Amino acid sequence: MKVTVIVAAHKPYAMPTDPMYLPLQVGAEGKEPIGFATDNTGEHISEKNATFCELTGLYWAWKNLDADYVGLCHYRRHFGGKGKGEPLQRVLTEAEAVRLLEGKDGILPKKRQYYIETLYSHYEHTCHVEPLDVAGEIIREKYPAYLPAFERLKKRTGAHMFNMMILRRDHLDAYCAWLFDILFELERRVDATDYDAFHARFFGRVSELMLDVWLEQNPLNVVEVPLVSPERTNWFKKGGSFLMAKFFKKKYKKSF
Repeated sequence: MKVTVIVAAHKPYAMPTDPMYLPLQVGAEGKEPIGFATDNTGEHISEKNATFCELTGLYWAWKNLDADYVGLCHYRRHFGGKGKGEPLQRVLTEAEAVRLLEGKDGILPKKRQYYIETLYSHYEHTCHVEPLDVAGEIIREKYPAYLPAFERLKKRTGAHMFNMMILRRDHLDAYCAWLFDILFELERRVDATDYDAFHARFFGRVSELMLDVWLEQNPLNVVEVPLVSPERTNWFKKGGSFLMAKFFKKKYKKSF
């Protein structure tokens, strides 16, 4: 069983040393190399990275990698394993992934829970919600069988976030074909001229919610693992921004 997980990064950063991981410079088109593999080889959409974020890496992996299971994580967000010690020592290893994937369709991070907000209200409070609404219209027109799952997702308080996944090759192919068809249509329909650089990256945020829509319509046998981050989260600042968005309509200005 061959498992390859790209680690999306836009700058030099400490990486897992396990051979399952492939550090990938996303948005590499027109940029100086940073010593990783790049997402502007083969069939790619590297030039869209300013708005598609890590999805340019997912697209590259979909089109160019040859493995039984293909996955995506981030330079500061990893799948957790059983190791102890520093964060990068606790990242899921290839041996652990192979054991977990026996008889399974994939591995996902544990769901993130928002508790006091639905996924839709959280999106609406923190970002411009119009792209998400347009995505729903596209689903209604092009994939109507998925619309009930999309509507149910909007009312939930938790989901598999960050576009992180390790999926069996055939499932990844099916998911990416569906996802990028929606996103490229979304790109044609949404005028983001007045969005700043942070909010123009809505393709990555919309796609975070699309994964669970697709999974409800295509139930897979997956295992969930914890999230591991090499960086400490400033929960005071993150929580404050969350509350300011919910109660005072102060949309996010940067990622946390």
